[in-house]
Amino acid sequence: MKVQDIATDIDLDREQIISDYRLGWLSRHASLLGRKEVFMGKAKFGIFGDGKEVAQLAMARAFKPGDWRSGYYRDQTFMFAIGQSTVQQYFAQLYAHTDLEAEPASGGRLMNGHFGTRFLDDNGEWQSQTNQPNSSSDISPTASQMPRLVGLAYASKLYRENPALKEYEQFSINGNEIAFGTIGNASTSEGMFYEAINAAGVLQVPMLVSIWDDEYGISVPKEYHTTKGSISEVLKGFQRTDDEAGFEIITVRGWDYPGLMEAYSKAEAYCRDEHVPVLIHVKEMTQPQGHSTSGSHERYKSKERLEWEAEYDCLRQMRYWILEQELATEAELDEIEKETQKAARDAKNAAWKAFTGDIKGELNEAVGLMEKLAGESADSDTLNSLIKELKETMNPIRVDVVRTVKQALRVVRSEDLQSRRDLQQWLADAMEANEKRFSSHLYSESEDSALKVEIVEPQFDDEAKPVDGREVLQACFDAALTNDPRVFAFGEDVGKIGDVNQAFAGLQDKHGEIRVTDTGIRECTIIGQGIGTALRGLRPIAEIQYLDYLLYAIQILSDDLACLQYRTAGGQKAPLIIRTRGHRLEGVWHSGSPIGMILHSLRGIYVLVPRNMTQAAGFYNTMLRSDDPALIIECLNGYRLKESIPTNIGEFTVPLGVPEVLREGTDVTIVTYGSMCRVVADAAEQLDEIGISCEIIDVQTLLPFDRHHSIVESLKKTNRVIFADEDVPGGASAYMMQKVLEEQDGYFYLDSQPVTICAQAHRPAYSSDGDYFSKPNTETVFDTVYELMSEVAPEKYPDIY
Repeated sequence: MKVQDIATDIDLDREQIISDYRLGWLSRHASLLGRKEVFMGKAKFGIFGDGKEVAQLAMARAFKPGDWRSGYYRDQTFMFAIGQSTVQQYFAQLYAHTDLEAEPASGGRLMNGHFGTRFLDDNGEWQSQTNQPNSSSDISPTASQMPRLVGLAYASKLYRENPALKEYEQFSINGNEIAFGTIGNASTSEGMFYEAINAAGVLQVPMLVSIWDDEYGISVPKEYHTTKGSISEVLKGFQRTDDEAGFEIITVRGWDYPGLMEAYSKAEAYCRDEHVPVLIHVKEMTQPQGHSTSGSHERYKSKERLEWEAEYDCLRQMRYWILEQELATEAELDEIEKETQKAARDAKNAAWKAFTGDIKGELNEAVGLMEKLAGESADSDTLNSLIKELKETMNPIRVDVVRTVKQALRVVRSEDLQSRRDLQQWLADAMEANEKRFSSHLYSESEDSALKVEIVEPQFDDEAKPVDGREVLQACFDAALTNDPRVFAFGEDVGKIGDVNQAFAGLQDKHGEIRVTDTGIRECTIIGQGIGTALRGLRPIAEIQYLDYLLYAIQILSDDLACLQYRTAGGQKAPLIIRTRGHRLEGVWHSGSPIGMILHSLRGIYVLVPRNMTQAAGFYNTMLRSDDPALIIECLNGYRLKESIPTNIGEFTVPLGVPEVLREGTDVTIVTYGSMCRVVADAAEQLDEIGISCEIIDVQTLLPFDRHHSIVESLKKTNRVIFADEDVPGGASAYMMQKVLEEQDGYFYLDSQPVTICAQAHRPAYSSDGDYFSKPNTETVFDTVYELMSEVAPEKYPDIY
């Protein structure tokens, strides 16, 4: 069958076309071989980009150094085409090779097809982004690449429109960079997709989204996914007109090589020159091997559909077109397909050899030590049996070696042998190395780590008049915006009115809308906007208006930002500051303290819980000097409380993981944070009147928590401890208890049962009464402490009620 003639406005030379055909087939063979490797047991799982090759080749032609990709796990051809992945690296990821030289995208931490470029050096410092193609690190959850994509594109707008950023040429050249996004058609059903499309249309940013449409989402056909069965039809209302801004929407067929080249050439011009977002709906794509190695598409596709996919395979149609245009002979194309098959196989073999070679060296060393041990042990038969089993293991991995060594050491646990000590040392070294391979870089390990920021104490003028707490923050943000042109703040109501609590009041007028700006009600893409701009060297402060609304963005925070440094093994960073306010206000959706949820889902983001606005300002200063992301939770009921503005408002810092003793005492230690500090302090005053002395400790930060184990020193003195907060039972209070009693061995110093003070299991009811009976209050703290002391001295502290 011959492809229809298609008129194009672009010139395609033979060398480029043949080069594309060659690379397309190289990628296809990598997909075909990858599936076989999984079925042979050499890899755990495989998901491939076959059927998407030609469209990705066209997209790569429009992609320039400095541009950004935020895509998904079928983009291998594109990554090969822009020179940011090789076939050998592709297979190294399939095998989970932990060597960054072999697998630079993630060091074996991500399943295959998850791409990303390294734009940090070995010290965690920024490298130039403008002289290389850039890819943000992929994540698996469908459509989760979209919020970040908005931010990557928005950064170009900021770099173009803010003259003060012109000097940062390692990050942008006049905002000329396009952010390319890719997504499967089924994933466009996700709310994140629609939210991102709307945000980009409002912002008018250079975002080029490609939708790979093969008409299925695993086994589910398009009629279950998309109204009218076509996402471009659904989004027609976003099409820009002569009078109204919006998207440029282009449709093209995934097997039409010249049509794709023309589509991407036009899209690039719209994006790069005009900063107009573009959506390219690439239809009639195929997926020759089905969704992944977890199943066969023959189970759910009709015979007719499979026949159509075979005929309209993009590489087959490209071959027809090349022959029709007389650009090559059948023999020449046959030779290309044969050569690329061999090249893919050679790359696969090289990747496997390198992967197994690393492990083989460790295995041989361990076997040698175990054989020496067997020669000296009284239980040599058991040891030799373990050694034999390990040697005969097909395709051994590190867990096989470590598990065998541990079994061997259990056998000889009572024998005093040097060979046993040598094997113990091998195991200790192996576990340390594996800790680095699999558990490093949860947070920054660079010299700019938040944990290494110099401590600068706040300075105060004794004659200064106390002001509302929100004015302390206002002064802090003003200083940050003045001192660093990369700093900008955005969120719902942040701009014109200066946020709902007025900490940004007047700052938009002073610094401009490009620096302090409002957004729509779209928490998910507010965070994405922050992630993308932080990836590009800016210093965003993204506001989530209330802590309860963090739920809208918790998935993106957890799956993308929190694990970014970890999943790239230190190759990427996004030092985003998320500002929000929580704890006490009114009602079910404005009084939340879901701290347990946050702690358990956001490891990789520091969680800072200041008790007042001066502490909050110090945390903002600390984080703006670091390269870590952080969530800073201000106290909702603290904006009108009086504080003094430090004279060094833009300079002083508060260290992370360093609790502060607010009140010294001898009878019981109360560990708390945030708004509860005032509640506990009031109760402590009342308890002091009846002879009970409380020591109050404000942890200040929950992630990290008491880095130097100072809280246990208080327990040594009081021998009793209460953990108090506003979360549900078993939430953050249980977290704090575990950190102090288990991690710091605090249990050893207790004379009484440890106690937690929490909110009710339900959300807070409305009104002052609702707050009182839903959340811990002064009486709650008083009664809990009194009951604890009554158990110790019932005669001195008899029942009250």
